[in-house]
Amino acid sequence: MARQPRLTVAGYPHHVIQRGNDRQPIVRDDVDRERLLALWQEHAQTFKVAIHAYVIMDNHFHLLVTPETDEGLPQMMQAVGRAYVRYFNLRHQRTGTLWEGRYRSNLIESERYLLACMVYIDLNPVRAGMVAQPADFKWSSHRHCIGQVSDKLVTPHALFWGLGNTPFAREAAYAELVQTGLAQAEKDRLTQSALSGWALGSADFVGQLQQSTSRRLLPGKAGRPFKMTPTESVPN
Repeated sequence: MARQPRLTVAGYPHHVIQRGNDRQPIVRDDVDRERLLALWQEHAQTFKVAIHAYVIMDNHFHLLVTPETDEGLPQMMQAVGRAYVRYFNLRHQRTGTLWEGRYRSNLIESERYLLACMVYIDLNPVRAGMVAQPADFKWSSHRHCIGQVSDKLVTPHALFWGLGNTPFAREAAYAELVQTGLAQAEKDRLTQSALSGWALGSADFVGQLQQSTSRRLLPGKAGRPFKMTPTESVPN
């Protein structure tokens, strides 16, 4: 069955996953990680894409972004992908592809899933056993969101600003959300929806989106829970 075209809609948050080909590492050291961050910052600005959260794992990365235009996200991902592969192949004296095909992405309903998606992204290194606490991991947006560092790459979403009236209040409230974590069913929904490209949100949210596109937004009726398939490779 042919893949459905990706759907990108300006002004909505999108959860993005990009994986290394055949589970190969996409970064080998901190120099690579710094290069990827620099490319994100450059091209997010060029194509007017706000990055709310990110994490760079060894063989994949996650982004939570809101593009200003329908074309902004695919243009940013193409520019970053091509530039990073050229850099990576030259530096590590290799040839060939680095990415596992095209990136995966889906639209999410802000009110129900944006903060949950941020938490999901921040907890990736913990789930993978790389660190005990998300604040121990340098290569994510988490430390910025809890006030430990200032990260120019991150543009806070309005819902993050709504967590408190002061920076300290927002950071403390978000840290508590991360500490509470997510139920397994919620983690599964966030993972599977991004991998499949299905919209994630309420029936009203999906119905409103469906009016603007002929692309099918759900595998079945709105509200049907996503099912994990045993053959699908799922990143953390």
